Amino acid sequence: MQHSSEIRIVAGETRKMVLLNEPSLSLTITQEEGSRLVLHIIDLGERSKVKGERRKVENDITVRQLGKDCTTELYGLAYVRGTDEVTIHTHVFHEVGRGISRQLVKYVLDDEAKGDFYGELRIAKDAQQVDAQQTNRNLLLSPKATISTRPQLEIYADDVKASHGATTGQLDEAALFYMQQRGISRDRARNMLIGAFMKDVVLTIDDEAQRNELIETIDGIVE
Repeated sequence: MQHSSEIRIVAGETRKMVLLNEPSLSLTITQEEGSRLVLHIIDLGERSKVKGERRKVENDITVRQLGKDCTTELYGLAYVRGTDEVTIHTHVFHEVGRGISRQLVKYVLDDEAKGDFYGELRIAKDAQQVDAQQTNRNLLLSPKATISTRPQLEIYADDVKASHGATTGQLDEAALFYMQQRGISRDRARNMLIGAFMKDVVLTIDDEAQRNELIETIDGIVE
């Protein structure tokens, strides 16, 4: 069941949120002039309490910049295993000009897990001088793991900077070989690379205690 909520960030306010292992949610956020949003959605593979039950999580995040000089930072990280499924859909709408948005969403998928990322970025006709970036990176640890990634840009203004990129792959064999040549076992090297891939998102969290706790959790996952 998807939980829905709405948040308004008033002019000049900074709002930082970390949502960890949330059940399915639908979140709509509006930003007024000069506000800043930093939102992390992190799912580290918390398993269903019912044996044999598939865990399915659907996250849908909509952000509307309704005032000028807004900044939006969206970070997503999902570690998915077994037959679980995690969906992250983002919708960032620049309704007015001089806005900045950054999106970074990463998946790590193992076993027969499934991931789905849909990223919608829309810049309205009169939203000039917008700077928007969207990035999706996916790491598949099993040949049976699957990811669907669908970035979508709709740009109706002329004076903007907008980019998106999506990559899906396996662990870098060259990096694994390099580390083994320096005395690191293959298993250890593999775990280090997976951990580094995931921590890239966690390191963007400002709260030191929360950041360190999540780093410790990731170290426990990949060991």
